[in-house]
Amino acid sequence: MTEDVPLLDFNNISVIKENKLILDQISLTIGSNENVAIVGPNGSGKSSLIKIMTREYYPLADAPDLRMKIMGKEIWNVFDLHEQMGIVTTDLQNTCLRDITVLETVLSGFFSSIGIYDIYDVTIEMEATAYEILKFLGIRRLADKTMTKISTGEARRALIARALVHDPKALVLDEPTNSLDMKSVFQFRKTISAVANAGKNIVLVTHDLSDIIPEISRVILIKDGKIFADGKKEEILTNENLSALFEVPVSVQKHGEYYSAFC
Repeated sequence: MTEDVPLLDFNNISVIKENKLILDQISLTIGSNENVAIVGPNGSGKSSLIKIMTREYYPLADAPDLRMKIMGKEIWNVFDLHEQMGIVTTDLQNTCLRDITVLETVLSGFFSSIGIYDIYDVTIEMEATAYEILKFLGIRRLADKTMTKISTGEARRALIARALVHDPKALVLDEPTNSLDMKSVFQFRKTISAVANAGKNIVLVTHDLSDIIPEISRVILIKDGKIFADGKKEEILTNENLSALFEVPVSVQKHGEYYSAFC
């Protein structure tokens, strides 16, 4: 993908599931080098927007001026797409919570599987790449541990490693710090900052402002399936915007390069 081709170029995206409109005329462009946070309350449509990106959901085909380009292409083989857009979700972590090692979990990213099976040809180069990524993320020591024997935060980093094996253009994270303790959240922030500084696009979906790492410069607020506000982080993360988004009085505070919000 060239520098001037957007990561995402969506226009008039609407999605209906179970007779409910869950995304309503979404138009969104994310540049090739942008790091973006998508923020909204539960049920706002932010995870559905991720599923549009990953081709789990498809928009209404008869919408006028419909456009759904990812890295300049409208038609993707889903396996090729996932090589270029690494995905980490809580659902994926729950699926990977098995008696397989961290190394096997990372290697499974090469095959879009959960675990490694005899039919797979795991090469020396694949193993070297997996170990290199584990070292980069600070969890090389966990390679032989099973996913059921490590902490939730460590498992989250193992999934990030799995998502990076194909050297994707972007890393998409859906509610990444759910159920993490304070130390794990701190380590997660450092990990994602390192990934962003290594040149990957970060698309972070969250309802928690403290997830927004300094490398993220743009914030998109989503509410009731629509884009509620979109712009520079400093301009979007205000008391007024967040109070209207969550429909409660919200006080936004900044601590160094990080944000938090309180009711």
